[in-house]
Amino acid sequence: MSQSVETLRQEFRSASDAAKDSKDLEAIRIRFLGKKGAITALLKSLGELPPEERREAGARINTLKDELSQALDNEIAKRGATEQEQKLKVERPDVTLPGTLPLPGSIHPVTRVAQEIADIFLSMGFFLADGPEVEEEYYNFEALNVPAHHPARDMQDTFYLETGRVLRTQTSPVQIRTMEQMKPPLKMIALGKVYRRDSDITHSPMFHQMEGLVVGENVTMSDLKGTLVMFAETMFGKRPFRFRPSYFPFTEPSAEMDIQCIFCHGNGCKICKGTGWMEILGCGMVNPKVFEAVKYDTEKFTGFAFGMGIERQAMLRYGINDIRLLFGSDIRFLRQF
Repeated sequence: MSQSVETLRQEFRSASDAAKDSKDLEAIRIRFLGKKGAITALLKSLGELPPEERREAGARINTLKDELSQALDNEIAKRGATEQEQKLKVERPDVTLPGTLPLPGSIHPVTRVAQEIADIFLSMGFFLADGPEVEEEYYNFEALNVPAHHPARDMQDTFYLETGRVLRTQTSPVQIRTMEQMKPPLKMIALGKVYRRDSDITHSPMFHQMEGLVVGENVTMSDLKGTLVMFAETMFGKRPFRFRPSYFPFTEPSAEMDIQCIFCHGNGCKICKGTGWMEILGCGMVNPKVFEAVKYDTEKFTGFAFGMGIERQAMLRYGINDIRLLFGSDIRFLRQF
């Protein structure tokens, strides 16, 4: 056994002297000290010795194990320092080069557009109102003339919570809460996050919306059109627009406003689905049933309402063709703003 220990010591010294780098030293560690290495093999062979010799032989093997391990650690540390020094000489940075300054942050395009839209309507005499994102079904649906059988209340569209509440699908509930607290006349807008079960290149399960409401005596569809045309021209410049008949349960009559596609300028493309037009908002005269829910005199007061997605306005404003870019946090995209 003593001969085997001495032979192993000599083999280790020879292998260590021949090692060229840290990789060679790691291979030596595995060869001599690994789970299947030479030291382990010697320990397993102790069972072949007479009982009276095992204790002394085991001590010699353990001493050898400690010796080899210490020698290997010293050599690895020595070689590592040498290799690091050589690497620094080759890859030494030029400290005379100018440093790279961190780029300053900027306002996100969605926030920028939301502020711009709000400023347009505030300049027209509107005031800004707010409301909760976790909403009662009454304010999100019933008070807006959306009955229980309406498709918009399907689980496919709305996020229902265990408490019986919902994540609001629109900012329209803010209109109901505001009308409950105020008497006409009033001109309000509401900005905020809304949630729907929808996701593709033009839709997101969470997005931002803006609602507007005007209530007073002798408010007409002409007032609605004049307000929204002024908004569209301020936001997108003078370009062809149109109002299309539509349907919303909380307005009657209802319409959607389109502007000429900013991507193809009316020639037809994939973004506008070949029509040459892009919808920017929905609108209409407030349904009398909504006024009844807030106890407004339907014989005395009329009003109009409109709503738009902020992300859609941002996409049109900056020519963005995929809504997911607005939520991706890609620094290459955000640096453009």
